Amino acid sequence: MAHTREATVTATTMSAATTTTSRRSRIRTALSWVVQLALALQFASGGVLKLFGAAQMTAMFAEIGAGQWLRIVVGALELAGAAGLLLPRLARAAAAGLAALMIGATVTNVTVLGTSPALPLLLLTLAAAVAVMRRDHR
Repeated sequence: MAHTREATVTATTMSAATTTTSRRSRIRTALSWVVQLALALQFASGGVLKLFGAAQMTAMFAEIGAGQWLRIVVGALELAGAAGLLLPRLARAAAAGLAALMIGATVTNVTVLGTSPALPLLLLTLAAAVAVMRRDHR
């Protein structure tokens, strides 16, 4: 009889642990999707502005001095990354790629443009967080 009671307590404890783990996993997944959607919107809008040659983007890349081809490349990478964030199989790789792009943007803001790196650092942090949160989703 004691053995049966012990088995019931163990099963109940395991069930509660599984429920807690499952709940945490769902919360992590939901949080990841919220961040992914926000990042996708941010990078898609930035990519479109760059690709369509918005005056502010053209001026910024002129100040960088690398040529307007870089604006086109960065815009295309941002759009591709935004799309990748919305595809579960590509989300982790897209987030990692966008994080790498934001490392370049941070360095450029500080060393070339002399502007605050706050926005690229925020986007870098969020993209890196998505890459980590999505590590179990292949």
